[in-house]
Amino acid sequence: MASATGRGSAGNVVAAICSFFIPGLGQLVQGRVLAALFWFVLAWIVWFVTFGLFGWVVHVIACVEAARWRP
Repeated sequence: MASATGRGSAGNVVAAICSFFIPGLGQLVQGRVLAALFWFVLAWIVWFVTFGLFGWVVHVIACVEAARWRP
């Protein structure tokens, strides 16, 4: 039986969806404030530096990181 807080749990799926829309929001939902801040700032920097070309990459990585996180 899968745990409610482990990898693939409903909480991690919700966190991954949140991080898709706003990088770091999924980590914040999981209670990881520093990780949330890191992903949000990194996404902003990448969007700005690449003139909007590669910010989506940070969105996807933040989603995967939120989905795979184990407490």
